[in-house]
Amino acid sequence: MKRHLKRALELLFVPIAAAIVFFEEVLLHYLGMAMAAIARLPWIARLEAWLARLPPWAALIAFVAPSTLVLPVKLAAVWFAMHGKFILAAISIGVGKVVATALVARLYKVLRPTLLRISWYLRAETWLFTWRDRIYGFVRALPVWQAAVALSRQAKAWLATLVSRTPSR
Repeated sequence: MKRHLKRALELLFVPIAAAIVFFEEVLLHYLGMAMAAIARLPWIARLEAWLARLPPWAALIAFVAPSTLVLPVKLAAVWFAMHGKFILAAISIGVGKVVATALVARLYKVLRPTLLRISWYLRAETWLFTWRDRIYGFVRALPVWQAAVALSRQAKAWLATLVSRTPSR
């Protein structure tokens, strides 16, 4: 019985964990690249420099504040859904989540040195990342994950050879 319960939980949680790992490794990588490119704009660079000089309590407020920016997007999604426009509701939630994730990830990068001066924040981050790394280690050790990584590498290699064979204009 215990073995069957473990297997059922694996079937339920492994795909969720793999999706989270995939999301964080792939999507956050590209969102980070896009946000770094945007951060090269002079006014964004000045804003980031100002944020980096904030005291810890203000940095915490600046880090949490973007969560409130997603609220109007969620309310718009509810409005769309109430009017039967489910595709627009899904798109607004998706776009809102991607934009909010990119913004929070960039703010985290800029504000992390200041936030780490708050003792409870440092403890919470250490605890969170310890658990995250354990879960990632578990997911990465799964044969299915390793097979997916190998398939991804093969696809990248195939695409690279295909692109290198394409004549330039």
